[in-house]
Amino acid sequence: HEEMEAFRDAFRSQVRRAVDLPPDAGSDIVLGLKEELEKLYEQACGLPEDHEDEKEALVRLIGLTMKAVRRAVGNDPLAYREMEVEEQARAVHFRLLEQPLVADILHPESPIPPEDLVPALLSARDDELKATLEIFDRDQLALLVSAGRELLDGLDSGEVDIAVPQRRLDLLEKELLARTSPHTRS
Repeated sequence: HEEMEAFRDAFRSQVRRAVDLPPDAGSDIVLGLKEELEKLYEQACGLPEDHEDEKEALVRLIGLTMKAVRRAVGNDPLAYREMEVEEQARAVHFRLLEQPLVADILHPESPIPPEDLVPALLSARDDELKATLEIFDRDQLALLVSAGRELLDGLDSGEVDIAVPQRRLDLLEKELLARTSPHTRS
C-alpha cells in the first residue's frame, strides 16, 4: 500500500513537472524527466492492481519528451540513430516488464531472493519464463540451468511431481544451447 501511494504521489509530481516544462527547457532537464518517467513505468509494472491508465500516460509523456529531444538534435543523423536504438530498447524493456515475474526480478527491492530465483523460474508460466529468459545473458543462463539441474536432481520424483519444472528446465537448456551454438545469436 505504501509503495502504491508513493507511486501515485511521484506520478502526479512528474505529470505536473511535464506540464509545467517550458518550451525552451534544456536537453538535460528533458532527459532527466524522461528518465524519471521510465522509472515510474517500471514501478507501475511491479505494483498490484491495474495501472494501465498510468502506464499509457507515462508512455505518451515519454514520447512527447522524445519529440522535444528530436527537435533539439536537429539534423544529426548519428543522434537520430542513437535515439531509434534507445526507443527500440525501451519498447523491449517495457514489453518484458508486462510479465509479473520480470517486473519482480528487475525491481530494486525484488520480492524474489536469489535463493528463490531458480524455483520461481521452474514454476513460472511458459510465457513468463520465455520473457524472463530475455533478461539473462548466456553466462547467467548457464548458472540457472546448473542450479535447476541440481535442484531437480535433489527432489524425490516419487513424492513430488517434477514434470512441469522439468519442462521449464528443458526450455532453459534449449535456450542456453541456442545461445551457445555458433549459428544463433550470442
